[in-house]
Amino acid sequence: MTSTGRTGRPEPTPASPHVLPGVLTHRQVADTADTIAATQRPDGAIPWFEGHHLDPWDHVEAAMALDTAGRHEQAGAAYDWLARHQNPDGSWYAAYVDGDPERPTDRASESNFSAYPAVGVLHHYLATGDETFRRRMWPHVRAAVEFVLRLQRPGGEIAWRRDPDGSPAQGALLTGCSSIHQALRCALALAEAQGEPQPGWELAAGRLAHALRRHPDRFLDKSHYSMDWYYPVLAGVVRGPAALARLADRWDDFVVPGFGVRCVLPNTWVTGGESAELALALWVAGQPERAAEVLRSIGHLRTPEGRYWTGFDYAAGRVWPRELTTWTAGAVLLARAVLAGHTPTRVVFDGATLPRGLDTDCCA
Repeated sequence: MTSTGRTGRPEPTPASPHVLPGVLTHRQVADTADTIAATQRPDGAIPWFEGHHLDPWDHVEAAMALDTAGRHEQAGAAYDWLARHQNPDGSWYAAYVDGDPERPTDRASESNFSAYPAVGVLHHYLATGDETFRRRMWPHVRAAVEFVLRLQRPGGEIAWRRDPDGSPAQGALLTGCSSIHQALRCALALAEAQGEPQPGWELAAGRLAHALRRHPDRFLDKSHYSMDWYYPVLAGVVRGPAALARLADRWDDFVVPGFGVRCVLPNTWVTGGESAELALALWVAGQPERAAEVLRSIGHLRTPEGRYWTGFDYAAGRVWPRELTTWTAGAVLLARAVLAGHTPTRVVFDGATLPRGLDTDCCA
């Protein structure tokens, strides 16, 4: 994890200065972080792009990217926005117009969106060593996790959303639940730092991992989306030889050499976000060279000022859609950070030092 001072607290970890040939220089990282910071509202909200909506998951991803580039003040403001606008039940709404908390456009609460702040809070704490921040955010993380776990089903899977009328969705998403599993492990690490053990969360994480590894039938079939292919590896649910086998199994379905990773079949659309996330998954699986190769392949999505187009239709030879999203830039910076050795980012994605939850694979 991060280095520690005499108090045992993590000390601030600067952005990694390492250069990855053909990926991003330190200057390019700074330029891209500047574009995210420029899109951030004065109140800390980070919408997809100016005038578009904010969703809590992508807001956190963009905040984490700011921390990888040493923009700790702006990242902290993003988490303060979450703290101020959390719903009484511990959730956040699925979308807000331009990050305006008074104008939610989707009053449902998605379980994955409400879980992911735990990952960002731990990441910011490890990057800054800010104990005051950790203590201030702990009640918000705890409330969010409790909201999410109220949606867990007897089989371990977690319903993907609670509708505005309070009813849970009937289905669970493999990608979303994989992300939730990563978030639960980060939340357990924060609970340890707070001195408040959460055995119920440990059991919930174990049951969720068991469902993800052993019972894919408990999740909605979204196998035509690349995220369902790589996310169990990215989130650390599937590891070792099983992870390598999973990535090899559908590589040719989703990876377009020289362009990036397809978002959804059969569309001829590669996306920067999915490509960067696959790079993260490859790093987690112990294949950093292939990860760097995938990250290099989306250089064509980068603009001169350091923003990133969401995607490219390689069959039509055109950018599509024509939007420059903070979350695409954020995913690229996170993938670059793990490859360049940024310790806080490696901790939350590698997971080797995170609590694992209870192992229930032997019991069901």
